[in-house]
Amino acid sequence: MKRLTALTAVVLLALTTQAAADPAAPARAAVDFRARLQPIDGFGFSMAFQRADLLHGARGLGPAKRREVLDLLLSKEKGAGLSILRLGIGSSTDRVYDHMPTILPTDPGGPDATPKYVWDGWDGGQVWLAKEAKKYGVERFFADAWSAPAFMKTNNSENDGGELRPEWRQAYANYLVQYAKFYEREGIRITDLGFTNEPDWTATYASMRFTPQQAVDFLKVLGPTVRASGLKTELVCCDAAGWDRQVAYTEAIEADPEADKAVRTVTGHRYSGPTTVPQPTDKHVWMSEWSPDGTTWNENWDDGSGYDGLSVAADIQTTLTTGNANAYVYWTGASLGATRGLIQLANPGDDYRVSKRYWALAAFSRFIRPGAVRVPVTHADPALQVTAFRNADGSRVIEILNTATTGTSAAFTLRGGHDRHPDAYVTDETRSITPADVASVHGTTLTATLAPRALTTIVLD
Repeated sequence: MKRLTALTAVVLLALTTQAAADPAAPARAAVDFRARLQPIDGFGFSMAFQRADLLHGARGLGPAKRREVLDLLLSKEKGAGLSILRLGIGSSTDRVYDHMPTILPTDPGGPDATPKYVWDGWDGGQVWLAKEAKKYGVERFFADAWSAPAFMKTNNSENDGGELRPEWRQAYANYLVQYAKFYEREGIRITDLGFTNEPDWTATYASMRFTPQQAVDFLKVLGPTVRASGLKTELVCCDAAGWDRQVAYTEAIEADPEADKAVRTVTGHRYSGPTTVPQPTDKHVWMSEWSPDGTTWNENWDDGSGYDGLSVAADIQTTLTTGNANAYVYWTGASLGATRGLIQLANPGDDYRVSKRYWALAAFSRFIRPGAVRVPVTHADPALQVTAFRNADGSRVIEILNTATTGTSAAFTLRGGHDRHPDAYVTDETRSITPADVASVHGTTLTATLAPRALTTIVLD
């Protein structure tokens, strides 16, 4: 260790003596809208495995109710304004609601044989849903494969894991490119393309294993194939089942120049635990799938189950701060029965129900738009989870989750502009992004009255 100079030693001694004599008061809570942390790509959802077909009316949902659900998911004015749609790339398993049509149903005769692709223009309802989403302004279409076709894999099945046979790498890359081309034909540009879903976990349904090195090896094939295709599509990787497990995949990609060049966005799920660490990369990072556990449909905001609305709100806050994520993609928008999705569709019937999980996500996605940036927040109350954002249009958003069982008030110094008449919205057991007169600004100080166990969204223009 370098020795301190005499001057440095004197300065440190003076500072130490001053701190001992006059203990510093806690720093005042502040939001610095002049600074910037990570950009926000958006908030999203998936309707893979035939769920888009259910939304279209396969179990009796009529046109009027269908439009209401679409508004809830996609409208920036009436609903959540979700801005990323995650699509599932083919699986031919016959599980009810858990299969996706494949564009290559049969072995063409070997990895070098000419494939016989098929396309129905429907893709389990996902083409229709993508077109609807585009009408609402969605620009990010993220297509991800759960498995390669069975004949390309070591276990000759799309289910139960198995690995991609090395000799089929190029054919699998061509298959993924063709899927994106089919969507381009339908007027939908696949902006983000993934070749694996939870490669660290074997599922009884469509699944396929990749080690980090195997993922790197395939990226060296897929990257050049996409670039040569003429598609304006970027690659994501690797959607590991655990955010912590994704770290090994991220490190492997970062360590290989060719794989590193191929990937634009790092993607990971958080089923094995919360997003307690950032991914080791300078790329954009998406939390690309999660929904809380639970064996029954849950509409509650705060029931202690861990799969209620407050749990989702807390997870979003953690993912954006500790995980430093650029996007948050919830697993299922709408489904049937004991779904962990945002919305429950009647089975059968022309009706639906909305969970507080939906309102938790909507409180973020409606107000924090693609192109926003997260900004620094300082505060000392451990019961509060606080994030703040500056949108591209200049509007600013502060999200405050009060996890305490008692109400409280908080004051923040606003740096970088202020608003005398902020809009505030509260989400809790009885309110769902409900306007509330709970925030005011005097000079550069924002004061908010915070209900217990509630999410308060403050918008400043």
